Amino acid sequence: MCGIVGAIAGRDVVPLLVEGLQRLEYRGYDSAGVAVLNGGIRRIRTVGRVAELRGKAKTERLQGFIGIGHTRWATHGGVTEANAHPHVSRDELAVVHNGIIENHEQQRARLKQLGYEFESQTDTEVIAHLIHYHFSQSHDLFAALQKAVQELVGAYAIGALALQAPEVMVCARMGCPLLIGLGKGENFIASDVSAVLAATRRVVYLEDGDVAEVRRERVSIVDRDGCAVRRKIHESDVSLASMELGPYRHFMQKEIYEQPRALTDTIESTIAEGFAPALFGKQAAEIFRDLSAVRILAAGTSYYAGLTAKYWIESFAKLPVGVEIASEYRYSDSVADPRQLIITISQSGETLDTLEALKHAKALGHGKTLSICNVQESAIPRASELVFYTRAGAEIGVASTKAFTTQLAALFIFAVTLARQRGLLDEQKLAGYTESLRHVPGSVQHALNLEPQIAEWSKAFAPKQHALFLGRGIHYPIALEGALKLKEI
Repeated sequence: MCGIVGAIAGRDVVPLLVEGLQRLEYRGYDSAGVAVLNGGIRRIRTVGRVAELRGKAKTERLQGFIGIGHTRWATHGGVTEANAHPHVSRDELAVVHNGIIENHEQQRARLKQLGYEFESQTDTEVIAHLIHYHFSQSHDLFAALQKAVQELVGAYAIGALALQAPEVMVCARMGCPLLIGLGKGENFIASDVSAVLAATRRVVYLEDGDVAEVRRERVSIVDRDGCAVRRKIHESDVSLASMELGPYRHFMQKEIYEQPRALTDTIESTIAEGFAPALFGKQAAEIFRDLSAVRILAAGTSYYAGLTAKYWIESFAKLPVGVEIASEYRYSDSVADPRQLIITISQSGETLDTLEALKHAKALGHGKTLSICNVQESAIPRASELVFYTRAGAEIGVASTKAFTTQLAALFIFAVTLARQRGLLDEQKLAGYTESLRHVPGSVQHALNLEPQIAEWSKAFAPKQHALFLGRGIHYPIALEGALKLKEI
């Protein structure tokens, strides 16, 4: 998954861009690059680590008051410096992009006829030339991006700057996360809040179809219809300390050891409120009373959390539960049931297939929706009627750990709350479930304390070439998740 960062300020933005890219390294990447305006478009790119890019920027004395940066995970075209972002059109316009442009071949052919030459194999270079073409017609970068995105099919987050518009940076979102960071006399764009936390905590999350013009002193946003809109300003509560590795060998280890705290933070409000429907939203009590079924949509680790929840919901609340992989459901012709609750699960709240599956469900007539998510104000919760936020904190490691266990806690809470709302739990059972939840963080800590013994056991398994994870009933999806973890790492 690629990463974007951009900045416009009254100071040199190169250190901000490089630091922002370093905070996006956890998303995975194979190359990185930065472009700034300084008498021309000055660009550096490298295959490899952001640390190498930092060294290159220092060697070349790269400076500028406006710039964009990118970490790339190759999709179109190989891992080469020529394919790394930013891409430049005719030395006059630079672009960074996350996502996939589905009609890039048609646009490439058209742009070649218009005289544009291509230096890379990427779909992103198509965007650069397309914006340049419209900018050459209108001399308005904001308008040029609005026209360009109308001709693109696919998912994207785009950032762009132009030599002839040194006071403005523009960006657009469709299906890929993008936010604007608001500073004092300086503003930023990024695909993740972690990239701008060193400069500001005030952020605006763009909606699908939004196009924005970002200047030092102001930001203008239009929606997909070209109408000016105001998006809510949020104060991020993400801690910079949570982004630091500390004494751990890697972020996955750090996040494994953060599970007791994450679980405590996730369940403490439930214990205080006594499995109250209000934990899920104002309309939850009414919605939970009138359900015919539950359908869970998710991907990867979140899908396995959903499979586990199926056992709890059917056992406690006596409702039929279907669990589907979001990427399959979004293309299905499912039969609508207005009394069915659609649950989407996503750590980031931006998982594209899950978001599109939610939109598909709503388009089919499923009006009752609940999201289980770890990131406040992300796209999936914003599109859902009800929401339960896990309190896992920032998850940097690529292989999910604490996000999975807090999702399980949230889904257990949902199953018990639903059963209680449907009159299927007496006080004795409710007290038992409360006590079970209360002991979960301590039980996890006890398991973590066994690390020396587990490390010793692992020596016997390390030489093996194959592994089978076995589980029956509710332990079957846990076995699937265990197998996924071993394959991932």
